[in-house]
Amino acid sequence: MREKMLSESSSFLKGVMLGSIFCVFTTMLGHVGIGLGNRMHHHEHHHLQPPNKEDILKISENERMELSKNFRVYCIILVKPKDVSLWAAVKETWTKHCDKAEFFSSENVKVFESINVETDDLWLMMRRAYKYAFDKYSNQYNWFFLARPTTFAIIENLKYFLLKKDPSQPFYLGHAIKSGDFEYVSVEGGIVLSIESMKRLNSLLEIPDKCPEQGGMIWKISEDRQLAMCLNNAGVVAENAEDADGKDVFNTKSVGLFIKEAMNNHPNQVVEGCCSDTAVTFNGLTPNQMHVMMYGVYRLRAFGHIFNDALVFLPPNGSDND
Repeated sequence: MREKMLSESSSFLKGVMLGSIFCVFTTMLGHVGIGLGNRMHHHEHHHLQPPNKEDILKISENERMELSKNFRVYCIILVKPKDVSLWAAVKETWTKHCDKAEFFSSENVKVFESINVETDDLWLMMRRAYKYAFDKYSNQYNWFFLARPTTFAIIENLKYFLLKKDPSQPFYLGHAIKSGDFEYVSVEGGIVLSIESMKRLNSLLEIPDKCPEQGGMIWKISEDRQLAMCLNNAGVVAENAEDADGKDVFNTKSVGLFIKEAMNNHPNQVVEGCCSDTAVTFNGLTPNQMHVMMYGVYRLRAFGHIFNDALVFLPPNGSDND
């Protein structure tokens, strides 16, 4: 009798476990399925590229000046107190080139100014940062760039990439990753949303069925995947950003790691096998590497060599950028 009861209990527990797994699997398919259904009614994932130089040269001088003054990017950096050295490096380097950059912290940190989102859950931090940015700046900025404190961004290259993109269209771009039939933009390379995508996301943040705070899963899902699920439900799909040669411009690794890989895999073509000339981001940097990147990108100049870029993006008023 005892053995029979143990056997039945064991069967019951197995059934509960299998049932739970099936429910989770069904829930996940439901989330992804909804996103895929929306995609079919809009457009398939495609690879986005920057405008070519010939197109830029066709723009009149007055239009170029207007573009350089009015093309504005708002930067969101998600930080935690343990990131204080990275936080300092990001504040002292590339964020000076954003038209406005704000740090969103999991709690108050006395040494740096930040917006306290009162949670250390990265998905909730991201949601609250996006809501704050939309509520406060939807009439001032058309492009919103979100990054981690380990990311280095070249904002002028981002602006150049976005130059011919219409922010009234639902853009959601960066380093796109495909997982089965599901695609999302990796937060490690930085995430760019147009104002239209921000509007659609903001409209869903208060609808748990379409954009849940915890994803409706037993196990944890990364914040960038949860963002993609919400955006999919708003008819917004992930798009990969690359240059004219097909190289990614939003990178999830550091320059040093790319060079090391290129030396191992393409020893005779290290530069060609490494990175795009118009890269927007690199990730996985230490504070010292941030400053080295700043030196290489903005300060080092070859004497006697004149750069003749077709368009110059002027720094924000009052900024101390390099």
